Amino acid sequence: MSKVSSYFNNVKSELSKVIFPIKEQIRTAYLSVFIVVTVITIFLAIIDGIMSISLSSIIN
Repeated sequence: MSKVSSYFNNVKSELSKVIFPIKEQIRTAYLSVFIVVTVITIFLAIIDGIMSISLSSIIN
C-alpha cells in the first residue's frame, strides 16, 4: 500500500512542475501550424498541377 501512496505522491509532485500553456501560446501555435500546413498544401497542389499538365502533354 505504501508503494501506491508513494506513486501518487510522486505523480502529484511531478504534475506540480508542469507548466501549462496559456491561451495566447495555444492560439499562436495553432495559427503557426495552420499557416504552415496551408502553405505546404498549396505548394503540393501547384506541383501536382504542373506534373499533371506536363505528363498529359507528353502522353498526348
